[in-house]
Amino acid sequence: MGDLHFTLAAGTYDRTQPLRDGSVKPDGCTLTYLEMKPMELFFRVVRYAEFEITEMSFSTHIMQTQLGNSRYVGLPVFLSRSFRHSSFYINKNKGIEKPEDLKGKTVGVPEYQMTAALWQRGLLKDEYGIEPWEIKWRTGGLEEAGREERMALNLDSKFDVAPIPTDKTLSGMLAEGELDAVICPPVPSCFTNGHPDVGRLWPDFRPAEEEFYKNTGMFPIMHMVGIRNDVVEEYPWLPATMYKAFRQAKDVAIKNLEFGAAACATLPWLNADLRRTRAVMGHDYWQYGLEENRKDIEAMIRYSVEQGLTEPGVKPEDLFAESTWTTTKE
Repeated sequence: MGDLHFTLAAGTYDRTQPLRDGSVKPDGCTLTYLEMKPMELFFRVVRYAEFEITEMSFSTHIMQTQLGNSRYVGLPVFLSRSFRHSSFYINKNKGIEKPEDLKGKTVGVPEYQMTAALWQRGLLKDEYGIEPWEIKWRTGGLEEAGREERMALNLDSKFDVAPIPTDKTLSGMLAEGELDAVICPPVPSCFTNGHPDVGRLWPDFRPAEEEFYKNTGMFPIMHMVGIRNDVVEEYPWLPATMYKAFRQAKDVAIKNLEFGAAACATLPWLNADLRRTRAVMGHDYWQYGLEENRKDIEAMIRYSVEQGLTEPGVKPEDLFAESTWTTTKE
């Protein structure tokens, strides 16, 4: 009997490259790797569940799990993680000099429910005492007009969330002063183009992000992996098999980073940066696994409730296949 064939849709990462090029092969499986950007991928996952194995928005998965309509079984494989102090952009004419100054302001965000924004609002509440309903949230496309939430929201009336005009963008409105600030993972063009009125809330963000990690022990999770329910029903062994393969692929990526003779990425101080990262976050700084990331996951579930996206009741175990709850060391 030959290998079973599955489609894996995900972004371009060093930690998945071994699955893409076949140097890491899941037991009994052959993969077709569809390389896709998150915005398109997540929309198609939520609306159509097209892919058998896929990268997913963690925030969306929490919401769908709570509603009981998730079409995917999660794996505690976190393909994207990122500190988000660097992703607060401000109009310099709005009197915003510190995070507390965002209270009462009008802030743009591509989608209210997106995972980056979940963490950023959680940061504002936990570290600076700003409740999510104390900011006016305006949603829409960062560079292209007309973006909509990929999932319908059912927010309490105390949350002021509304779309921007369909002919405008968040970047343009920030530059023109129609928004006080924008939070978003991509860098807005108004910032990269050097608009004089646009800056970062944390201009020197790395020390702030390192301090956040030292204080909380959390490395914010953005994206996870899911396997479609019907596939798991037919092949119940697949979650554990893919979990093992994703861990092996990440191990290859880390070993490539450690190889000092020739840089695996186009960065001159790559090896020094790896040493700095480990000095702050420990040797195994990009961990997969439920127990290894329980604190982060519990925080995300709490944020989702506090921000009006879900009702209480979701537990970390509800988000993942039972066969992946414990990490087996090879």
